Amino acid sequence: MENKKYSSYAQIELELEILKVERELNLKRVVLNVEKTKESLLPKNIVKSFLGDYKSIVSNNIGTIINIAIPILINWITKSKRGH
Repeated sequence: MENKKYSSYAQIELELEILKVERELNLKRVVLNVEKTKESLLPKNIVKSFLGDYKSIVSNNIGTIINIAIPILINWITKSKRGH
């Protein structure tokens, strides 16, 4: 960090005020992130997250499942009609 040169006490006071506001803002961000983390670790939110991920996986793979299942189903139906 570069050393700053000030020409008046007013500049120093302004810089200190800016640093104070930045510190308060950063503290509020930390508190908000802690609250979000605590909320996400509640059992109901963990279950919601898991179910959402599960639904996403199933919906993304449903095409693959259908592409595999249809030929197997057709093969099974044709074999059962022939009496095998």
